[in-house]
Amino acid sequence: QVHLVESGGGLVQPGDSLKLSCTFSGGTFRTYYFAWFRQSPGKEREFVAWVGGGTRYADSVKDRFTISRDNDKNTVFLQMDSLKPEDTGVYSCAAATYYSRPVSSPQSFNYWGQGTQVTVSS
Repeated sequence: QVHLVESGGGLVQPGDSLKLSCTFSGGTFRTYYFAWFRQSPGKEREFVAWVGGGTRYADSVKDRFTISRDNDKNTVFLQMDSLKPEDTGVYSCAAATYYSRPVSSPQSFNYWGQGTQVTVSS
């Protein structure tokens, strides 16, 4: 059974950086597609970034966030720079067995982690 565990969240100030990790187990990592989503209280889950053969980003994080994967370590990363208060939320890692469109939809993913809290506040 696929298992995803996120780590790296925390409390930071506006303008700071943070790097999230998502450790994968229970399958062949290199054959999966991955994404990061986030959710704030009272809001719907929001797409952040996707990685497969290439990468995709939400407009709100483009040029500030970088998603990457390490196929040797079975880990997906989200490097977040120039953080803003509106980036606050629970960040969850998602995995998909097959490529499905749109990659920004939660319905395109089979497996989810529990999430890690990111709070950006002065």
